[in-house]
Amino acid sequence: MVKRVMVAYALWAVGGPLGLHHLYLGRDRHALLWMLTLGGFGFGWVREIIRIPAYVAEANQDATNMAPPSVGPVRFAGQVCVGIYFGTVALIGLNSLSFFYLIVLPLCVGAGVHLVSSVGQQTSDLQKTLTACLMTSPIFYGSTLSPLPISLAASITATQHCRYKPPQRPGSKQELGPRLFVLGLSWLAFSAPLGYCIFHNTTATLYYLSDCLAALLDIFWFLPWLRSVLEYILLMPYRMLCFFTGGSYYEEAWKKVLEILLREYTEREKEALQVLSLEVEASLEDITRSYRELAKTWHPDHNPSKNAEAMFMKIQEAYEVLLRRHRPHRFK
Repeated sequence: MVKRVMVAYALWAVGGPLGLHHLYLGRDRHALLWMLTLGGFGFGWVREIIRIPAYVAEANQDATNMAPPSVGPVRFAGQVCVGIYFGTVALIGLNSLSFFYLIVLPLCVGAGVHLVSSVGQQTSDLQKTLTACLMTSPIFYGSTLSPLPISLAASITATQHCRYKPPQRPGSKQELGPRLFVLGLSWLAFSAPLGYCIFHNTTATLYYLSDCLAALLDIFWFLPWLRSVLEYILLMPYRMLCFFTGGSYYEEAWKKVLEILLREYTEREKEALQVLSLEVEASLEDITRSYRELAKTWHPDHNPSKNAEAMFMKIQEAYEVLLRRHRPHRFK
């Protein structure tokens, strides 16, 4: 079916950052790249206003280029940036896996580089790109900046082995349903680690937000009416949710839900409990009692050991962490 420039422009305007126009033109890998980066971080989507006619011409022609393609600076920069982007996402969501810096990180960076190198009619040698990543990764083992050199090495390798894709046989194009299924699985594979990371840290995030809100409201203790207005505004999203879903609004029930969500200890709080030799069920009185005993034991004025000062500071920090959790005014 012949592709139309006006249809491509319409899809670019409506859902360009999600790659709808690339999906229409059969450029599925380009569409996936746009889904994962929201239109090349916005810059690629804007640039395409002058590139769409060329994309449509590529989609409508069946001729095959035999000479090795030349990789422009835009594609090379895109390979480097997306490789770093994929590596950063891996650092956020997958850094707890075994052999992360040796296997997981280079594979993720290589996947990002190869995705860009396979956009349009060009492609590259995936095996050699991944090999370059795996060989570069041990040199920068453990560094949070390692996605940059790994991505550079992979991009140079992909550029050296770029070629045109083989022509498709007539009638060999897949239907839209299977194509969307493959794109959905690819998007899920990319976003699942981030989703897990966000879910895993939800308790810590809510804990931090509740502390911020409590501190904000405490500033206006001398103006009770203003405090009430602010609290009403902050709870407005929950009221609107109840209104649209037909549920009932109970302020005390909402606060209890927050208390249940925040009851789970964060990793930092678990470490603080270990420092003070306390159980999870410890009350504020237990925390204070243990802190005083340990502080007296490890105070540099009473303990001549070399690590007394460091241990005393660690005890002080642990006490402050747990004290912030047990502040009685937190949900007032």
